[in-house]
Amino acid sequence: MSSVPFLNTPDALRQLSAQPNNPCQCSVQRCAGWESVSDTEWPSAQMQQVATLRDPEVYEPTFEEHHPNSTRYDSADAPVALKFFPYNRCDVFACNRCQQQVLRYTEFGGYYVDHRARRLDAALISD
Repeated sequence: MSSVPFLNTPDALRQLSAQPNNPCQCSVQRCAGWESVSDTEWPSAQMQQVATLRDPEVYEPTFEEHHPNSTRYDSADAPVALKFFPYNRCDVFACNRCQQQVLRYTEFGGYYVDHRARRLDAALISD
C-alpha cells in the first residue's frame, strides 16, 4: 500500500496543482506533452512522489484514451482525464526546487521500458 494519497477526482488534482512553481532547470521542464525521460535524465534527487492517480481497486486500468478536441496522446494540449490512459497509470511527483508537479508512468512494450513524464497543467484537467 502506498503512503501517498490516491487522487480520484479532478478537483483533488486541481487542488494539488494549484501550488505555485518557480523557474528551474530540471529536465522535466521540457515535458509539456508525454515525453520519454530515461532514468539518467530523471532528476530523482530533487523529485518527490506526492500522489498517485492509480486506483488501488483496479487491477488492469483501461487503455482507452480521452481526446474530445481531436488531440493526440502526446499533444501538449491533451486533456488530463483521470479515468483514461495514461493518467490512470500515473504517479504525481513534485520538484523540490521549483515545485513543478509532474505526471509519470512507465510504458511497457515488447522488449522495452519507457518512462514518460508530463508537466501537470491545471487548465487541462478534465471532468
